[in-house]
Amino acid sequence: MAKTQIALLRGINVGKAKRISMAELRAAVEGLGYTEVRTLLNSGNIVFASPRRDDAAARIEEAMAETLKVSARVTVISAEELAAAVAVNPLGRLADNPSRMLVAVWREPSDRKRLVPLTKRDWRPDAFALGTRVAYLWCPDSILESPLADAVAGELRDGVTMRNWATMTKLVALAGL
Repeated sequence: MAKTQIALLRGINVGKAKRISMAELRAAVEGLGYTEVRTLLNSGNIVFASPRRDDAAARIEEAMAETLKVSARVTVISAEELAAAVAVNPLGRLADNPSRMLVAVWREPSDRKRLVPLTKRDWRPDAFALGTRVAYLWCPDSILESPLADAVAGELRDGVTMRNWATMTKLVALAGL
């Protein structure tokens, strides 16, 4: 039975760098044998079904480099993991603007421990919480000028990708959960 997964591409179609068509991206992912391939927005969010257990992130990265001539880190999370992360959002009562609420998904599950020290700092007015596979960042004043967002990105570098709350809830809905 195919398992629904979500691939998050880092840095796609931001500014003039790493520009790709979502139709070409879907075709590249389908060419790997994945089914039910759908994209959300123009920023590299892919929902797909995989009939087998494999390293989808590495396979998608390789296909993008070969067929689309674009290099980008890919993080894959199961639709069930993302739905669970959305359901338990510990900052949900605090965050009143979905565009200023970020969810950071790390590539390697073991990277969670690298973010634990950040939970001990006072980030006010920002807020930070760790989940099982994601971190939650509330940046009420500015995402671009948030020391918290910078700290998470600095700690995990290209091993993390972030999406705002609105995008994450749309991905869960697109996955049918």
